[in-house]
Amino acid sequence: MADWLTAMGNDTRASVLVTVAVVEGSGPREAGAKMRVTLDGQVDTIGGGHLELRAVEIAKTMLATGDTHARLERFALGPSLGQCCGGVVHLAFEYVDASLKELLLALRERRQHDSWKVTALDGDAASALFDVGGCLIAGTPAQAPGTFSRERGTHVAQDGKGQRWLVDPCLAPRAHLTLFGAGHVGAAIVRALAHLPCNITWVDEREDMFSAALPAGLPDNVRIAATDTPEEFVAMAPPGGSFLVMTHSHALDQRLTQAIMEREDAGWFGLIGSHTKRKQFEHRLQARGVPDERIAAMVCPIGMPGIRNKAPAVIAASVVCQLLMVWEEAAAAALAAPLRLASASAPPRCRTRAAIHPL
Repeated sequence: MADWLTAMGNDTRASVLVTVAVVEGSGPREAGAKMRVTLDGQVDTIGGGHLELRAVEIAKTMLATGDTHARLERFALGPSLGQCCGGVVHLAFEYVDASLKELLLALRERRQHDSWKVTALDGDAASALFDVGGCLIAGTPAQAPGTFSRERGTHVAQDGKGQRWLVDPCLAPRAHLTLFGAGHVGAAIVRALAHLPCNITWVDEREDMFSAALPAGLPDNVRIAATDTPEEFVAMAPPGGSFLVMTHSHALDQRLTQAIMEREDAGWFGLIGSHTKRKQFEHRLQARGVPDERIAAMVCPIGMPGIRNKAPAVIAASVVCQLLMVWEEAAAAALAAPLRLASASAPPRCRTRAAIHPL
């Protein structure tokens, strides 16, 4: 998975990190979207079109002139750029010096933990990375504030001295899928999800199936489990996690379905199969006392209505659409509630700093 963060790696080229800091009205990407720009290219996107072209030009000018100061630029998409979105987008530009690169590498190591990146947009370059407890992970401790509004996503805030800061929550993926079955369809689904913000636990009894399905290697967001007791991974899944069952055995599918039904906190559950298979499973589940509402929530057949092609890649595309709809709805519901961040182990450096407030 090559994105703005993983591309940092061992790349020694000078670069500028461009972040969508604020979106007023309609914009091509949401606040928090990023891309990394070098003199000879870019990684990731802030939405394409004229806005991205101007952003790349500004970033390359910074690189060519050695301008290391962070900045915030305002773009009226309609009047100044002729884009039909019509909103206003504020972009933050950060020169990736040695200090910021160290911070981003630390952030890369923390992709499964929530972090907050805070960058000074006025004055000398300063940026810091905090955990959910406000403890410093990396960056410039002498200048960066350590408290900020946690009820908002990426935004621009101001400290008591009037200095502006980019406050950028870099949250671990909330979506989790436990996928049972390493056959053709399972492998196609894993490939389709490889570049999406989710974590996958991929379970099968046949260890050799994994390497055969993904000869190019395992995506960063996938963990494999070759086991003779796959039901154990139903219990190990996080609360609200999604499940897909598509093994080589109807009997195993039945056992896994029963185990998933027994979890009251299970999230979306899809079972590969026909309407006939669903009816068979419904009768067996009813005989075992599974409540009707739990059975009704089981998605079988899987895939978007109207898509009948049964090629593995087509099924995968259709099922991934279903999952994205479920995960987007869950994310929207989470945003409507007070932000609850995942816990992280506190680093040794933890200081109290002056608060900054949203603009």
